[in-house]
Amino acid sequence: MAMLEGIEFLTTAVETGSFAAAARRLGVTPSAVSRRIARLEEDLGVPILARTTRSLRLTNDGQAFHDRCVRILQELTEAKEVIARASKKPSGTLRVDAPIALGRAIIAPALPRFLDRYPEIRLDLTLRDQFVDPVAEGLDVLVRIGRLGESNLIARKLGESAILHVASPRYLKKHGTPKLPKDLANHDCLGYLREGQPAAFKFVIDGTLHVSDISGPCHTNDADVLRQLALAGIGIVAVFDFLARDPIQTGALQVVLGNYPSATWPIHALYPKNRHLVPKVSVFLDFLSELFRAGENRSLRGVGRARR
Repeated sequence: MAMLEGIEFLTTAVETGSFAAAARRLGVTPSAVSRRIARLEEDLGVPILARTTRSLRLTNDGQAFHDRCVRILQELTEAKEVIARASKKPSGTLRVDAPIALGRAIIAPALPRFLDRYPEIRLDLTLRDQFVDPVAEGLDVLVRIGRLGESNLIARKLGESAILHVASPRYLKKHGTPKLPKDLANHDCLGYLREGQPAAFKFVIDGTLHVSDISGPCHTNDADVLRQLALAGIGIVAVFDFLARDPIQTGALQVVLGNYPSATWPIHALYPKNRHLVPKVSVFLDFLSELFRAGENRSLRGVGRARR
């Protein structure tokens, strides 16, 4: 058991790149990680790690030992998962990370039903918009909007979302309704801040992407704030359809330039290899697919019709 614990501490330290990161993952102190790996080296009789003030590096013997340990732990994990699957009773802590707006608008409202269905699962949901390393942070599932870059994660497509350009009836009554993208030059447009600059509004015209630079009295890096500003009649905003669906259906917001659609954005669930084999992860992935497929978010149905 002591040897197995030492192996776990070693592989975690190598994977995360430091004793401090490994300690956070394992729920212990950095000194405990250092002592346990030192004891492992004593048991083996050879140095495993070449330590520097800035990084950890495996020795030649350590590299060979580490590679075998990774395979051993993978086989042990798979063996545990076989037993867990046999019980058919998803349980344990499920760690999920999702974008702020999507998490608040779609995932969070559906969580009570998921937790009622699987009472032995404890769900830790983190909402943030930056991409993170799920392995380093001990996450089971990431939900992300947008094109996927290169990674070792497995992706399951959940659906798509479109950007809608919307404004309040009060604003449109006062300033008029733009008929063409070029008309936006005469309107207050509130942009999403990226790297300190408001993002341009984008449209697909005859198969070609058209970019409209914008100006307005306020810009922000929070999509829900943009929606609130639009509801207050401050200007025209570009937001994901799932944020605009309810105000559009009540008439509090109106779609503008609906004949000039934006490109759709894919929504994926991402997870490390083989995590879908764990019952708690498997049922949550299925739940997300069901949530989007059934159109509970309604953004892919009602709002989509409103924009045409």
